[in-house]
Amino acid sequence: MAVRKTKKRKSRAGAPRRSAAAPTSADGLIAKLSAAGVTRAKVGGFDIDGVLRGKYISLDKLASALKNGFGFCDVIFGWDIADVLYDNGRTTGFHTGYPDAHAELDPSSHRIIPWEPDVAAFLADFRTTDGKPHPACPRSVLKRVIERGEKQGYSARFSAEFEFFFFRESRESIHEKGFRDLQPLDPGMFGYSWIRAGQDHALMHDLLHDLDAYGIPLEGLHTETGPGVYEAAIAHDVTLAAADKAALFKTVVKEIAHRHGLAVTFMAKWNADLPGASGHLHQSLWSRGKNVFYDARARRNLSKTMQAYVGGQMALMRELTAMYSPTINSYKRYVPGVWAPLVASWGVDNRTCAIRLIDLGSESGQRVEYRQTAADINPYLAMAACLGSGLWGIENGLEPPPEVRGDAGSDGPHRLPTTLAEATQLFQKSNAARTLFGADFVDHYARTRDFEVRCFDRAVTDWELKRYFEII
Repeated sequence: MAVRKTKKRKSRAGAPRRSAAAPTSADGLIAKLSAAGVTRAKVGGFDIDGVLRGKYISLDKLASALKNGFGFCDVIFGWDIADVLYDNGRTTGFHTGYPDAHAELDPSSHRIIPWEPDVAAFLADFRTTDGKPHPACPRSVLKRVIERGEKQGYSARFSAEFEFFFFRESRESIHEKGFRDLQPLDPGMFGYSWIRAGQDHALMHDLLHDLDAYGIPLEGLHTETGPGVYEAAIAHDVTLAAADKAALFKTVVKEIAHRHGLAVTFMAKWNADLPGASGHLHQSLWSRGKNVFYDARARRNLSKTMQAYVGGQMALMRELTAMYSPTINSYKRYVPGVWAPLVASWGVDNRTCAIRLIDLGSESGQRVEYRQTAADINPYLAMAACLGSGLWGIENGLEPPPEVRGDAGSDGPHRLPTTLAEATQLFQKSNAARTLFGADFVDHYARTRDFEVRCFDRAVTDWELKRYFEII
């Protein structure tokens, strides 16, 4: 995409993020947990698809893990979302013997699980046998980008808002039914419904209460247009904490839904006749306590830094789409007329665009809403792509193309990839992606998406059976 140059602008932020706690603080944390009645911990990390993989451990094991780390089989980076081993992996596989990755717990991530009050939860980062960040660890990929911003003097704040569908089904019934003819929680198309939320008040109470107690407070929760669909806006936070909250949110909602005899999906498009489930990412960039997107002297208060940030996101949007839209199903959402952006575009308060600029004129609220993403994102990778491409724009002094006013459209030279195969090819060739996220990550991630594509290519779908079985 053609971009114009602007003069580079840098600023400086405060001290870098603190590293993991020293052994003495680990001992103090264990004592604190014991005094609170905690008897065990649940530890784990997110895989390349955003699935939380973990296990229970004793407090003695937790004390050791906090000080020295622990081994965690790296097969979690060697299989797909259904635990099928990759046939094209280089990072790990039968050729490496699936060794243990070194897992390091982040003490700042610890939470008490409200529905398991004697259990503390911790998130881990993974390292290779030679001590380097594991190239397949999504949390480490995001931390790499955060550090890039800190070197420029910036820190970012993010928040995610997810749409998701509830069903009056159990984990057993959805499989018994073959994921067909599922009964939604509520009937009809009823967006922003006071009635439906009131009728579902017991579920709403548990969602709001337990998420808040788990350290994932919501700014808003309401029905969306569609049977059984809700939207939740998670309160904003610094980037890594925001990604942790967004990733944990999906796991927590599934656990709470199960307690109510319900199933829930965050698929981008579970039904062709209904709107998709978005997963928009709000973001702002800060330095010395100031929102650098805001400039009171600029037209519409749109700072040069914000323009360059958007310019970078626009320039890299197509080639990073595989990180924003990671599944085969992601691209079923990209159809005209259902709010999903179809071209790389930006506009002020324009919901047809992939990037929507919001609240211009308010330093505290001026931000970017990234709208290409759906609820099926891996939050770590999607936020890494957003922040990384924005920083790329600042580093290279980019300006965005002209603003879109009105409908952003669905075709043209800036059309977004329409399949995971196309997106993966663009991603694999991206020099910017290799610079921002590391060549080893790009190679691994591209291979996992290629595997996903080939799995789908071998599948015989219901559509094919209905279309060809009898008549052909």
